[in-house]
Amino acid sequence: MPMRLLMLVALGWGLALAQRPLDIPFWHTAGPPGQEILEAHIREFNASQREYRIVPSFVGDYREGGLKLLAALRSGGAPVLFHAEISFLGRLAQDNVALPLDAYLSGLPTDFYPRFLDTGKLQGRTYGLPLGLSLPVFFYNADQFAARGLGAPRTWEDVATAAQRLTTRAAKGYIVSSDIYSFNVLVMSRGGSLVDAQGRPDFTNPKVVESLEYLQSLVRRGVAQSRNIAEAQFSVADFLRTKAFMGIAPITMWPLIENRAPIPFRLGVAAVPRSEGGKVPLAGGTLVVLRGASEQQTRGAVTFWRYLMEPANIARWVQATYYMPMRRSAQPLLEDFYREDPRRRVAFAQVEHADVWLQDPEFTVWYSFLEDALERALKGNATPRQVLEEAQRRALAVERR
Repeated sequence: MPMRLLMLVALGWGLALAQRPLDIPFWHTAGPPGQEILEAHIREFNASQREYRIVPSFVGDYREGGLKLLAALRSGGAPVLFHAEISFLGRLAQDNVALPLDAYLSGLPTDFYPRFLDTGKLQGRTYGLPLGLSLPVFFYNADQFAARGLGAPRTWEDVATAAQRLTTRAAKGYIVSSDIYSFNVLVMSRGGSLVDAQGRPDFTNPKVVESLEYLQSLVRRGVAQSRNIAEAQFSVADFLRTKAFMGIAPITMWPLIENRAPIPFRLGVAAVPRSEGGKVPLAGGTLVVLRGASEQQTRGAVTFWRYLMEPANIARWVQATYYMPMRRSAQPLLEDFYREDPRRRVAFAQVEHADVWLQDPEFTVWYSFLEDALERALKGNATPRQVLEEAQRRALAVERR
């Protein structure tokens, strides 16, 4: 082959390689209904530009995905971009696995809702880019409430009263879940916190103890059904089969409930009861760029997140998943969605009382100690203060600080 032709072929290969988008492997934890819309956004982003190609893999829910990531970090094969539960972010940052991203975030829009971006920050630095933040709501059987002349509970005393009046031989008034998220909703709504000002476990705080005593009293009186984390699926089934009539869950449970089966009653959706100074926890996911990513891959990951944060894309995401709209500019695009069913506004109406719930790096170790204490109090009838003191000792023993 003549030298000139060889040079032209080499130049052609070089141009082809130069135009090839940079792959960014992405492990995500968005199951249905979020998986379909997220992967649609990925396809559209990849088609919209030629620099980057997001390569998605679904790795299970938050807990399953976190375990797979830890295994991959030990053995190799971790992705560039990971979709982490926000309470897992502290662990990734402390272990020097998550890259700080502030240098790539200049010129961000100024209309993000209060505290939303803070879910991705630790000690003033940004390690996570929030994607899919939710607030809890109070779900209830509106038909049963109406039959007994009850209105949506506004206080936790109202909840106790309603549970008493709703309970029959065949059904309980309230579902008590002994997972840390559900318990934390109660604690924060009453003005308490599971961690102190330094971010360490604070399970013996009076508000925490009072919250567990409150739940135990409902179970002891026979007006609440106690379910542990392994029985979470039965909580939903109990509610749909009218074996229980109210409970706390993230707003994102709503489309999951509707997709499973027709709801055989009018679904009531109300704000979480709050005491003076009470908060509601922001929960959900965040995109994390993992150490080992190249400069260009990091820029590509942030560019992808900025694409997801465009108002029209936020609106489509919210309509599919019921997550909170991240930016004020997306709100006008959701007016028809909210007008179609005003109950969808309930979670959004709590936004001014929303706050970050947990960022302690040791959370992934000590949350099981707290959930064990909750189960012992709610199923085993152990003394709340006693089991919380024991959980506190165990949690502090694993704190690095």
